[in-house]
Amino acid sequence: MAVALLAGCGASEPADGGPVTVDVWLMRDSTTDDFTARFKEDFEKNNPGVRLDIQIQEWDGIGPRVVSALAGNDAPDVIEVGNTQVAQYAASGGLTDLTSKVDDLAGRDWIPGLRDPGALDGKQYGIPYYAANRVVIYRKDLFEQAGVTPPKTRAEWLAATEKLNQGAVQGIYLPGQMWYALAGFIWDEGGDLAVRDGTGWKGALATPQALAGADFYKRLQALGKGPKDSDEAKPQQSDVFAGGEVAQMIAVPGAAKLITKANPALADKLGFFPIPGKTADLPGAVFTGGSDLIIPVAAAQQEEAYQVVKSLTGQKWQTELARTMNYVPNRTSLAQAATDPGAQAMAAGARNGHGTPNSPNWAAVEARNPIKDYLTKMLTGADPATAAREADAVITAALNTGR
Repeated sequence: MAVALLAGCGASEPADGGPVTVDVWLMRDSTTDDFTARFKEDFEKNNPGVRLDIQIQEWDGIGPRVVSALAGNDAPDVIEVGNTQVAQYAASGGLTDLTSKVDDLAGRDWIPGLRDPGALDGKQYGIPYYAANRVVIYRKDLFEQAGVTPPKTRAEWLAATEKLNQGAVQGIYLPGQMWYALAGFIWDEGGDLAVRDGTGWKGALATPQALAGADFYKRLQALGKGPKDSDEAKPQQSDVFAGGEVAQMIAVPGAAKLITKANPALADKLGFFPIPGKTADLPGAVFTGGSDLIIPVAAAQQEEAYQVVKSLTGQKWQTELARTMNYVPNRTSLAQAATDPGAQAMAAGARNGHGTPNSPNWAAVEARNPIKDYLTKMLTGADPATAAREADAVITAALNTGR
């Protein structure tokens, strides 16, 4: 069982009266070395008697390391984890329940795509740290030549993309298996990838809402030459875009750097806009990736760990992080903290951010990923409802494993 946060820090003080050491695991490339050093100096200055030992971890293989740490008696005090991993770790009983601290941490202002995955069964275990989501990267010159401007609605998006899809130019490069984009279209329709079913879960791709989202995906994908049987990594869509004959693609803003590295001539020709929604008043739904901060039950310095979490997720350091890394801050009120155009488009889209189904077993779905298979079948002529039901069966089995 997860325990409530300790009320004070007296029990955690070392017997010799020396400084309390708080062990913090942060992930590689989540921040710069300079940011980490400045945070450490500021925190220790404002918390006399506390020393931070910040250890940078590699993403590769981090899951088993966290599981092992949570099961032991010598866990770090604070750990940065992927937001979709929180449910798995919370289900193990190894995380401190931070529900009582949500108001103190301005939780009502958290962006939903980070807030929701950090909770399990109504309790908050993961505290939103930073977010990233997909936007549309586009060629400003090709849009101008076609007489179109960045669209605000899905209908405008289809119309603009059709005008852009002329001659050798692809109106959009959308590979057939970009399931995160599909998820956004499904969420816009009021559906989901999977839903609660009593005490278990069931796949939801065959619902009318999800099928409507898939139909939009199919219409948009047909306005380009993206492969129907692979995702954005095969081939790398940034390389395809760098070839000079693609008007737009869906990606995180950082992909623009890969494009201009491969083709420097495009450096001044790229722009960004949020994925359009069904109506102009709200951008399209997007999957919110990013990180949460957790405190293990086994952490020795519970109160000091909380102060680290509060500081890193507070207004000052969220603003600093957004400006340093061009991430989306954890709060909607800080959406414009980053000044980079790509980050601003990302922050605008984050208002309609979502997470994958909040099940400890969701990782098993992604490992098999029947959603990709479903997309390929649907795009290559299979009956969408039949293909969706087949994928739902796999999703349902994976999510209910061990129940």
